Amino acid sequence: MTAPEAYRSGFRPGKLFGLAFFLVFALLFLSWESVSRGYMDVSAREIWEVLKAVLNGEALTSPGSLVVWEVRLPRLAASLAVGAALGLSGAIFQGLLLNPLADPYTLGVSSGAALGAAAVISVSIVRPIELVTLKYFGVIYLPAPFIPAAGAFFGAGLSLVAVMALAREKNGSLPPTNLILAGVIMSAILSAALSFLKYLAGDQVSSIIFWLLGSFVARTWADFWVVIIFFLPAFFVAMFSALDLNIMTLGLKEARTLGVSTEKVRFRLLVAASLSASAAVAVSGIIGFAGLIVPHLIRSIIGPDHRTLLPFSALAGAVLLAAADWTVRVLLPGEIPVGVFTALLAGPVFLIIFRRKMREPGRV
Repeated sequence: MTAPEAYRSGFRPGKLFGLAFFLVFALLFLSWESVSRGYMDVSAREIWEVLKAVLNGEALTSPGSLVVWEVRLPRLAASLAVGAALGLSGAIFQGLLLNPLADPYTLGVSSGAALGAAAVISVSIVRPIELVTLKYFGVIYLPAPFIPAAGAFFGAGLSLVAVMALAREKNGSLPPTNLILAGVIMSAILSAALSFLKYLAGDQVSSIIFWLLGSFVARTWADFWVVIIFFLPAFFVAMFSALDLNIMTLGLKEARTLGVSTEKVRFRLLVAASLSASAAVAVSGIIGFAGLIVPHLIRSIIGPDHRTLLPFSALAGAVLLAAADWTVRVLLPGEIPVGVFTALLAGPVFLIIFRRKMREPGRV
């Protein structure tokens, strides 16, 4: 049985369509609840009037319209984009590393992104600033929401390069075991560096700590676009490589025998997953377990075929973080950071799932 046949043998259209219906319904329900409910409830007619005014280019003047367009819709959009980015990157890392417990933190990508963004925050860069003065090309300016993102991408890129350099063997290969070990080492180093940065931050340490806890408070449309402009290319690259990733999960030797350029595919997917994860970290801070538990649960429902696993993991990640943000904003008496809430909720759930999987022969 070839790799595609093996994946098709476990395909269940009923589960796929049922999961799609549930996720889309949950997404629509959470979108409605997130926009309409809060400190100031907004009716469906008011929401429609706001959308119509925006489409017609009219100015928004009423308090309700400003709350909808300037506060709640950007926050909802940011939570959906970050959740999709984390779900996608988690599914890619788990497939590449052949480890269902892998996530964006496994290779130190999220830790590198957090360190880079925290370094930018620690120097109080909160407005459009002059980044580079070029002798012949003038001055490059970067909008404020993109400044932490730039630091996050830089930190994630350096972390990924360091991990790949540590994991690469003499023949140029990158075994999954080496990548995981190098990632654990790099994560420990970066965590220590982040702690040292917080020690040096002085008065800015509270801002760094709040950001590291993970939150969508005061997110804007610019934050949403920070994630989207990196998530969409990563998504298309991942889907383009989904069949190759299926074959690679059978083993590198088998994949090479079937004509897959494993090193090129792995590098392409590592870059795509790292960009997706670093964009999410740059906007929301550290939100744990989303990239770990979402692909794991989706895989248990619809199977390991990455042609369906990748898009459904992104969709489920968006639903999870939208639900978490709606819960902490609307249902809980005090708004705790989303990262804290997801860790408290998803941690015990994942432990239960892990223990059940451990009891099944030959499975993790």
